[in-house]
Amino acid sequence: MLLARALEVRERAYAPYSGFHVGAAIAATNGKIYTGCNVENASYGLTMCAEMSAVAQMVADGAQEICEALIIGSGQDICTPCGACRQIISEFAVTTIQIHLCNRSGECQTKTIGELLPFSFNSKFLPPT
Repeated sequence: MLLARALEVRERAYAPYSGFHVGAAIAATNGKIYTGCNVENASYGLTMCAEMSAVAQMVADGAQEICEALIIGSGQDICTPCGACRQIISEFAVTTIQIHLCNRSGECQTKTIGELLPFSFNSKFLPPT
């Protein structure tokens, strides 16, 4: 189900500068699936990654915990989340959740977010509120 949803949303990516379309689908603990695609901008720093878009939709819907994720790019190699997206995912997931990394053909490798982002910065480093 995650692969089909990520493939569908990847087709809607806005990538006129890189030509690299990315789709992401995340399953939340509330049982819903949230999707996102990359949205590029001529001012490259304003580009939004697919994973960030999916997490934003999840949070806007009231969910705050990811239980599984899949990222699929339009390239021949598997698509991994950038460093910022690894940090975003880790904010809303336990270190053992599975992240499926896929290439344009849907061939995937699976890693945990802990493997993708060891020693992540998280709330335990911040003073209590």
